[in-house]
Amino acid sequence: MEFGAKLAVEETPIPGLLVIRIPVHGDSRGWFKENWQRASMIAAGLPDFGPVQNNMSHNVEVGTVRGIHAEPWDKLVSVAAGRVFGAWVDLREGDSFGAVFTVEIDPSVAVFVPRGVGNSFQTLEPDTVYSYLVNDHWSADAQGRYTFLNLADETVAIDWPIPLADANKSAKDEAHPRLAAVTPMAPKRTLVTGAGGQLGRALAALLPDAHLVTRAELDLEDAEAVEAWPWQDYGTVINAAAYTKVDLAETPEGRADAWRANATAVARLASKATENGITLVHVSTDYVFDGAKELHSEDEELSPLGVYGQSKAAGEVAVRTVPAHYLVRTSWVVGDGGNFVKTMASLAERGIDPSVVADQHGRLTFTQDLAEAILHLVRNGSPYGVYNVSNSGAVSTWADLAKRVFELTGHDPARVTGVTSEEFFAGKDAAPRPTHSVFDLSKIEAAGFTPRDADEALIAYLKQA
Repeated sequence: MEFGAKLAVEETPIPGLLVIRIPVHGDSRGWFKENWQRASMIAAGLPDFGPVQNNMSHNVEVGTVRGIHAEPWDKLVSVAAGRVFGAWVDLREGDSFGAVFTVEIDPSVAVFVPRGVGNSFQTLEPDTVYSYLVNDHWSADAQGRYTFLNLADETVAIDWPIPLADANKSAKDEAHPRLAAVTPMAPKRTLVTGAGGQLGRALAALLPDAHLVTRAELDLEDAEAVEAWPWQDYGTVINAAAYTKVDLAETPEGRADAWRANATAVARLASKATENGITLVHVSTDYVFDGAKELHSEDEELSPLGVYGQSKAAGEVAVRTVPAHYLVRTSWVVGDGGNFVKTMASLAERGIDPSVVADQHGRLTFTQDLAEAILHLVRNGSPYGVYNVSNSGAVSTWADLAKRVFELTGHDPARVTGVTSEEFFAGKDAAPRPTHSVFDLSKIEAAGFTPRDADEALIAYLKQA
C-alpha cells in the first residue's frame, strides 16, 4: 500500500465502473484515510451518487470468495482491513454486456460500481473487512431485482489468484447461472406523469417503453401514494401533470386545488427525485411572468399575476432544488385534445364569427415539438437548468391566430373580430393574463434543438385534424 498518493479517479473498460486512488496517511501507529469524501471525490470525477447505507463484511480466511452479484443500485466498494482481488462483470443490457475488469484492492483503492454491474472479490489476506457504500436501502424485496453470474463462468473466465476449487465460497454463489443464461439488467425506466393530457399523449408516442401514469394510477397529491411508489426503479421522471384551470384557480376552492397540484405535489415529487438520484423534468408556463417584458429569458425573475401562475412559480422553486432537473417553460400549448386551434376551426365550420383577444402576444407550442425538445435535453445530457420551449417564428396575438385558422380552413378571416382583453373578459370572472408570452429560444437552440416555425406547425396540425 502506497502512502501519500494523490486522489485520482480512473476509468475502466466497463462504462461507469471507476477506480478511485485514495490518499492514505500512515506512521508507526498505523494509517488514516478519508474513505468517502463527497466534495473532493466528485471534483475528481466520481458521480454524486448519494449513498444512504454502509454495509461491511468480515472475511476470516484467505481465499474467501463472494459474488458475482449485480444489485439495482450504485455502490462504492473498498476495504477497511486486508486486501482483495476484485472482479466485475457488466450484466446490464447493451454492447458492454459480459465485459470484465479486475484490480487488487487495499485500503488505498476503492471502486465505484454502477447499478447492474456484477461485483465479486476474493480475499488475499486473513481477517479482511470489505465495505459497500450504497445509494439505496437494502430490503428483502430488493433481492428480487438482483442479477447474478456464476463465479466459474467460462465466458468471462476470471483468473482468480486462488483456484475456485480451493476457495471458501457459498453454495448459493456456486448455483448462479452461466452468462448465456443471465437475463441482463434493464436500465432504469422513464416515468411520465399526467399521461392522459395533451403533452402526456405526445410523450407516449415518442416513449413506447416509458411507464405512463394518470392521476388514477399515481396521485402526486396523495402523500401516502407517493411514499409507497417504487422510485428507485426510475432514472427519469417527466412531470406533465398540472392544474391548468386558470380562471377557476381564482375561486376559493380552485385556489386550494391549484396550490395542492402545482406546488405541494411538485415539492413532494422534487423531494423523491433528489432522494433517489432521479432526473426530474418539469413543465412550467408563461404565467409565471406578468408579461411586462416583450421577451422572456430563462433568468428573468418570477412575477406571476394570478393564482395559477403563483402556484406554478412555487412549483418551479421546488424543482430547482433537485440536483438533476430540467425546468421547461412553455406557452400557448396545442396538442391532441381540446385547444384554441380546434375551437377556432370548429367555429369557422359552424358559421360562428368570434371576437378574439388582440392584445396578448405569443407563439403557439405544439406538443409534438415540446415533447421532442424534452427528450432532446434528456437524451443528449444537456446541462441541467431552465429552458424556454415554444415554436419559433413570428409573434402573433390570439386574434391573429384565429384569423390564420379561418384562412387555412377555407373561411374568411375577416369574420374574426379583434378585441381588447378588457372587452373580452368584461362581466366574467377571469384571471389576469400576461400581455406578452414570447420566449427567448436561444438557450434551447444552443443545446442543439431548433423548434419548428409555428405557422408551419399550424399548417401541418390542421391537415392532420
